[in-house]
Amino acid sequence: MKTIIQRKRDDLFSFSLTRFLFKNKYFLFILRLTITFLFFYAIIFGFIYPTKEENLFTTALFWSLFWAFFMVISLSTLGRVFCGICPHGFIGKYITKIGFKNKIPKKLANPFIGLGVLLCLYWLPIFLFPGIYTSPYNTAIFFTILTILSFIFFYLYDDMAYCKNICPLGSVTKSFSKVSFTKLETYKEGCSTCKTFDCAKACKYDLKPFTFLKKNSMEDCTLCMDCATSCDNVVFSLKKPSSLLFNNFKIQKVEIWTILLLTSILSFAMTFNHALNRSAISEDFIWNKTANYIKSLTDIKFISISDFTVLVYAIIFVLSTYTIGIYIASKIMKVEFGKIFYSLGYAIAPLFIIGGLSHIGEFFFLSYASNIVNGFNQAFFLGFENIQPLATKKDSWLFVFMIFPHIAYLWAFVLMGIRLKLIDTKKSLKILAFPFASALIIFYMGLNFYTGYVFKTYGVNMGQHNHTNNQIKIENKWINNIF
Repeated sequence: MKTIIQRKRDDLFSFSLTRFLFKNKYFLFILRLTITFLFFYAIIFGFIYPTKEENLFTTALFWSLFWAFFMVISLSTLGRVFCGICPHGFIGKYITKIGFKNKIPKKLANPFIGLGVLLCLYWLPIFLFPGIYTSPYNTAIFFTILTILSFIFFYLYDDMAYCKNICPLGSVTKSFSKVSFTKLETYKEGCSTCKTFDCAKACKYDLKPFTFLKKNSMEDCTLCMDCATSCDNVVFSLKKPSSLLFNNFKIQKVEIWTILLLTSILSFAMTFNHALNRSAISEDFIWNKTANYIKSLTDIKFISISDFTVLVYAIIFVLSTYTIGIYIASKIMKVEFGKIFYSLGYAIAPLFIIGGLSHIGEFFFLSYASNIVNGFNQAFFLGFENIQPLATKKDSWLFVFMIFPHIAYLWAFVLMGIRLKLIDTKKSLKILAFPFASALIIFYMGLNFYTGYVFKTYGVNMGQHNHTNNQIKIENKWINNIF
């Protein structure tokens, strides 16, 4: 173990509070134990009380606290800290110790499997069967399946193979955490004379933290901080936002596909479905016209054709816009298409992870906070009176959260410029290629302004939502304040 006499100012371990939160092994153990208890209690509670009327806790914990609120906020700021306290990883380390410790077969050592699990078991069902995971029972089943799957992989294979390849959130956290402003690395002066390699020995993921700085990559690091509790030479530093994307590093194709597909779903499909489909001209949009045409040909009622067409069109629009833009940019710069397709794709990450903060911030006040508090009250029989949402749609101050989509596309433009600088070609060609490489960012920016225009011009679809005249006036006023 190397001891650093004086830590740098940007080292979070140099401050007593953040050192305690991120480096104290006893605190981290208790935190993980608490989250693991809540995780399994929520699953059991979901089976015992399977309906929304009797159980707010299960869905509030997973979809309001863990995913929507904590995951998105932490990824865009601190990085993969949620992975570091994940119950699957926490228990998996102990299961691996008593397991077979085999090397995972090459066919399974593929992070695209985890992305496929996320799309097929979570996002596709959400669009085919809207509201499926608002049921505590279905939520409990979903996480039970993932838990069993993870335990099997932890028992069979070593090096936390489940987290690296099968976990549906693995590629998500690894891709979008690069937008954050922290980095785990080590002090060069300490590592230069090290002979014990305590940080590498402590890592259950078989990583070498002393190489992170040279590689400009944290690889599969989940910020579990086992290395930091084993060696004082490890540093958890504050960096410029998205600084990991400022230089070259080993590109993972699965990360770009994760960014593109999650952007399709969460930045575009959700806008189509929950914004434009609420407008008075919703039936004029191509996804709804397609859905109505399909409905005229078939009598399928067990799935939502309307929501499915929204998903399909969002993916088509995003992939085609990005691909065509990058193709033209590659021709202008005379650079191989595949090379810049994957290199420049990281610039798109802010559209979801920063733009998504708008939804998170707004819905924290509209529902998340009250659901979480009332859910805990219900699950642990605390006996106090349920609280009401902290805000309603009439509160025009909620429009402040709409700043995040604008920050998202502005930051994406900046990252695109920085990523273009890394391409080996003439500067003049990069300038010419910039608007084409940024085609998807421009599309996202235009979508935000177009959504505001639609509501200002045509208003809300009164018939679809059965609002009273007073509610319509309030909602239109709120939309006008936003846009």
